[in-house]
Amino acid sequence: MRDEYDFSKGKRGTYSRDLKNLHFPIYLDPKLEEYYKKIALKKNEDLSTIINAILKKEMELNDSLI
Repeated sequence: MRDEYDFSKGKRGTYSRDLKNLHFPIYLDPKLEEYYKKIALKKNEDLSTIINAILKKEMELNDSLI
């Protein structure tokens, strides 16, 4: 490593991105994934769409219990 680095011509934020648009992967149990993939194929939908619909219903159910 050098003793000193010159950052005088550097541009701030060149390699960063907005974290609110960052999506983390979610890994399903293989049995769950296979089950919901079959449902997604039957409905001609994306697996993410099916999982999101299920989670929204779960959220509504939890909210109604509070």
